[in-house]
Amino acid sequence: MEDSLHPAATSHLPPFITAPGETDVLFNVMIVFVLLMVFLVGILYLRLHALPEHMAHGASKTQLQIIGALGLIALFTHNHLFWIAALLLAMIEFPDFASPVRSIARSLAKIARREDSDERRESATAFAPPPKAAPLAAPTTSEPQWVPLEVGPAPHEEKIEQRG
Repeated sequence: MEDSLHPAATSHLPPFITAPGETDVLFNVMIVFVLLMVFLVGILYLRLHALPEHMAHGASKTQLQIIGALGLIALFTHNHLFWIAALLLAMIEFPDFASPVRSIARSLAKIARREDSDERRESATAFAPPPKAAPLAAPTTSEPQWVPLEVGPAPHEEKIEQRG
């Protein structure tokens, strides 16, 4: 067989046209390029959907879970409103209400443990023999001396006197 051109073909063919039976290099290059681009666009798409979660990485656990759920809903439903809501929630820093409550709970637990240890100490000493006491000294006088208290008028009586 001769490698002659068809009579309808031009004398000069572009370089991407291959002869029959040879490997089409441009086709193979384009397959690799398209597969690579699909892979890269997929990575970019998934990274973009994970952006709110990356932004809220330092946030509280509850906020991160809400943002993650909104991101997944946006990914599976292709409803961008959920992704925008997740992005806005990631930008907002909520106040930490749990830390002061945990601190109060720790302090109360510490106080309760201290009282428990005091009760244990008292119960441990309740069964111990009493210490030897010194003999009591005789009172100097037979009757206690009472000191009278000075009592002023009641507060409501003062107001009545001021008006009258």
